[in-house]
Amino acid sequence: MENALEMNNVKKVFGSGHTQITALKGIDFAVKPGEFVSIIGPSGSGKSTFLTIAGGLQTPSSGSILINGNDFTNLNEKKRSQLRFKEIGFILQASNLIPFLKIEEQFFLVDKVKKANLDKERVETILRSLDILNLKDKYPRDLSGGERQRVAIGRALYNDPSVILADEPTASLDTDHAFEVVKLLAHEAHQNKKATIMVTHDPRMTQWSDRVLKMTDGVLQPVPKEN
Repeated sequence: MENALEMNNVKKVFGSGHTQITALKGIDFAVKPGEFVSIIGPSGSGKSTFLTIAGGLQTPSSGSILINGNDFTNLNEKKRSQLRFKEIGFILQASNLIPFLKIEEQFFLVDKVKKANLDKERVETILRSLDILNLKDKYPRDLSGGERQRVAIGRALYNDPSVILADEPTASLDTDHAFEVVKLLAHEAHQNKKATIMVTHDPRMTQWSDRVLKMTDGVLQPVPKEN
């Protein structure tokens, strides 16, 4: 099976001279469709840099990044944006919902970029699978933190990307809602064959992962599974 996302000897350097910082030190990483991978590590270890480079929001200083076998490392910004929009879904710490739009209307934003009409049937299918169809006419302020993150997951899935990148998606949630969101991410990864990478500072959130890796000072290493 071809890797959905592959990173080969990826390095990222910020600054120069004695202010130079190497945030990523030759990362080799791959994730397959339907695999849920968690990356843990302390603040400043390089986790966020890893995720933004994996998602094409930054370019590496060296190395290559492939999405479904297509190298998008050196594409110009327009082509990289097009590939990013088509192939990658982002879920952030804050759900980033537009406060004055109803839940169903949040999906209009994706279609506006695509210059397409809203696929109401697909929206309802996604909301039903996330058990929030009954919330489609509510506003973000009417939802709990866990429900807002469910909407954010749905919005990320709506464009049918190959890769889901989740950056601390449970950081602002209480434990029960955090577990709920991570279980949902794992379910969606396995059910819909989405390669899913979650960055988290909380090791408790990794129990539903297929693999866990730890970032330490720009180096990514596997964490042995506990029996």
